[in-house]
Amino acid sequence: MRKQGFMELRLFEKIIDELRPFLFNINLYFQGEPMLHPDFFRFASIARGLRLTVSTNGHFLTDENIEKLVASGIRKIIISLDGLDQETYSAYRKGGDVNRVIDGIRKLSIAVKKRKTVLAPEIQCLVNRVNEHQIPEIKRFASETGMKLSLKSMQIITSEGFDKWLPSEGKYSRYFSNGNGHRLKSRMKSRCLRLWMNPVITYDGNVIPCCFDKDAMHVLGNLNELSFREIWKGEKNYQFRKKFLSDREGIAICRNCTSGLKGVIV
Repeated sequence: MRKQGFMELRLFEKIIDELRPFLFNINLYFQGEPMLHPDFFRFASIARGLRLTVSTNGHFLTDENIEKLVASGIRKIIISLDGLDQETYSAYRKGGDVNRVIDGIRKLSIAVKKRKTVLAPEIQCLVNRVNEHQIPEIKRFASETGMKLSLKSMQIITSEGFDKWLPSEGKYSRYFSNGNGHRLKSRMKSRCLRLWMNPVITYDGNVIPCCFDKDAMHVLGNLNELSFREIWKGEKNYQFRKKFLSDREGIAICRNCTSGLKGVIV
């Protein structure tokens, strides 16, 4: 597991200064809760004018933060809601408070409707065996609050996880049983736009190939030492892409990737 921390503003400023002309969208999150950062809204201010997306667990949708969000210039906020009662929700969201999240969603919905804002809120549900029975209710709740609903299949990385989390309904699962366990429902074609369009920068400046490298196992370079261009055009990135194009299944993070996956929500 990689180290945890907060990105420094000076590093983010460096990233934006170099990359602003080439950016289509910035996701202000990666395997963590972005609104925990004490300077979260300063990041949005530095990148103002760019298309910004935030994903949150919903526990920081206070009255004050909601007012800041609708005025921030952020285009999209994804709020995770993985159940509508405490037992179902906390099966995956350990220590979470579903009522706090639901209350925040309702308040955000009201604020978005009242204010002229570019912010588009979206509810996201990570569908699993524990919560799949609540999908109809979650759809009704999303409709009630006027928010788009995104149903997302769960990535499972351990054999024990399949027994616990794999949905019973096939359209919600990324995997099928092959007799020796489970395998991704993908032809594993060696092509992936993520490696050319969606790099990830961790809080400490490491550039990694994509969001499936959750533990930063494939560091291509560090922005505290090099420019993004040097890393992007560098030998490590070249070799990683070369490996992918010839042997996708030989790269662990690529074996569990949804690129090329069809017939299932991703």
